[in-house]
Amino acid sequence: MNKSLHARHNNLADPAEQLKFMSNGIFGEAGLPTFKKKIESLGIKSLRPSKLEIFQVNVGYMCNQVCSHCHVDAGPDRKEIMARETMTLCLIKLAESGAHTLDITGGAPEMNPDFRWFIEEARKTGVADIIVRCNLTIILANKKYHDLPEFFAIHKLHVVSSLPFYKKERTDKQRGDGVFDKSIEALKMLNSVGYGEPNSGLKLDLVYNPAGAFLPNDQAGLEREFKKSLYDDFGIRFNSLLAITNMPISRYLEYLIASDNYEDYMDMLVNAFNPSTIDGLMCRNTLSIRWDGYLYDCDFNQMLDLKVAHSGNHISEMDLQSIQNRDIVISQHCFGCTAGSGSSCQGATT
Repeated sequence: MNKSLHARHNNLADPAEQLKFMSNGIFGEAGLPTFKKKIESLGIKSLRPSKLEIFQVNVGYMCNQVCSHCHVDAGPDRKEIMARETMTLCLIKLAESGAHTLDITGGAPEMNPDFRWFIEEARKTGVADIIVRCNLTIILANKKYHDLPEFFAIHKLHVVSSLPFYKKERTDKQRGDGVFDKSIEALKMLNSVGYGEPNSGLKLDLVYNPAGAFLPNDQAGLEREFKKSLYDDFGIRFNSLLAITNMPISRYLEYLIASDNYEDYMDMLVNAFNPSTIDGLMCRNTLSIRWDGYLYDCDFNQMLDLKVAHSGNHISEMDLQSIQNRDIVISQHCFGCTAGSGSSCQGATT
């Protein structure tokens, strides 16, 4: 690592330090163009929301795993948990907004003690799609979670689960020893109640993140590889694969710096900037709500504590009309969502 970069690597667990590091380093003046300058070169003065379609609610950072790529910095020691009162406010605003999707994430969202209550109450709002981002191993972590596949099926939840690769070595390297075997067992349990099976109406999607400092390969091609290998080796079926670019924040930023890949990775993201991704950016149709009720343009902004540019930036103060008229908050990490085929919590954007 060059000395100047190493000198700036200080206390990156602090979101403000991460932003300072990215903004004062290789960007600006003689360095790489900032994200703001990049979109201005396209005639875009600022990013603005389109129709609000997705409420993404992070119900807590507690997780049974500690994954090396986790931008949430989740783990068993995290104590941040959404209270039922905040969940209630989220459901009220969800119903008022007319958004068609509730996307529930964490940590491991199932570890929130009010997780099942939240699902049951959300179904009463009439929202069309409820996504739960399940890390798979939580199903086997404790006997109180063993019935999660049945609970998911009863409430017709759309399950989205991370599986870094269809082989053991690469998955365990990214997510921990034994994770692959447990994930396969959990996928079989989900298949057994109908998830991923033809005509069941129970949707099971997998998420792929690259294991190193590179962009995902073509999403459609990866999906074919995953489907063939998982079915041939284990008899597992799933619906779609979502390929997501690793964002240069939190643990992944630490990895990039420690492996001396930060500058090359950011250079690659900037050079892979794809203008056609702009219309499909998730910050344009999604609102991210933190465990304590604060509002963000996306899950990544949440981790950097870049709250929405709106005077009412808490769910209790949220005004739907005003929130639609805000400017989206951007910084250099946004290059991760606009590189190549684009990246969002729903996979590639082009």
